[in-house]
Amino acid sequence: MQHRTVFGVMTHNVVTAGPTASFKEVARLFHDHDISAVPVIDATGRVLGVVSEADLLRSNVALPDLEGRWTGTRPVPQDRGLPEAETAADLMTAPAISAQPSWNLVETARLMHSKGVKRLPVADETGKLVGIISRSDLLRPFLRHDSAIREEIEHDVLSTTMRLAPEQIHVSVRDGVVTLTGRVDERSSIPVLERLCRSVDGVVSLHESIDYTYDDLALDVEPPR
Repeated sequence: MQHRTVFGVMTHNVVTAGPTASFKEVARLFHDHDISAVPVIDATGRVLGVVSEADLLRSNVALPDLEGRWTGTRPVPQDRGLPEAETAADLMTAPAISAQPSWNLVETARLMHSKGVKRLPVADETGKLVGIISRSDLLRPFLRHDSAIREEIEHDVLSTTMRLAPEQIHVSVRDGVVTLTGRVDERSSIPVLERLCRSVDGVVSLHESIDYTYDDLALDVEPPR
């Protein structure tokens, strides 16, 4: 079984900014390319940080009004004090939280959720930028056709991995929901089968109605004397 990795769904041609790019230059990048964040890289392509729309908006919120009164709260820490933040290096969130090309999509989604971010720059082992992955990219496997999901389960899971005969388990897939029916020899193979099927890209949920011939999970408990 092969699972999609970050490399397979990420955006490879990434719009970037240098650390000396001005506030207006970054804003122009957002507008011209219809994006909401840019990785900031040095001359070697190494990721330094990320500037998002939120960073630019936070800068505007911190500006004083026409009478000199502050209309917002300065962000913490003070050494990133705004409105003095004029360049990408001043505005960016750093160090950047990055993903690696070989990561699977589940661990990448977990990292995004735990850090509360909508996208991650993707860096190689040297720290150089190779792409960017967003929440929408993580949803791409769920666009797989039901027939492709069913074929992968039948070939990779049932036949190749579990060594089950084609007539033992029937697979149906509708809108990514997998239903398994049939019979296996040993009861212990059912949870293994479920786990493997759930790991197939594009599977939303799974229902099973599988019988077994031998309950190898039953414990032989010695009766009390």
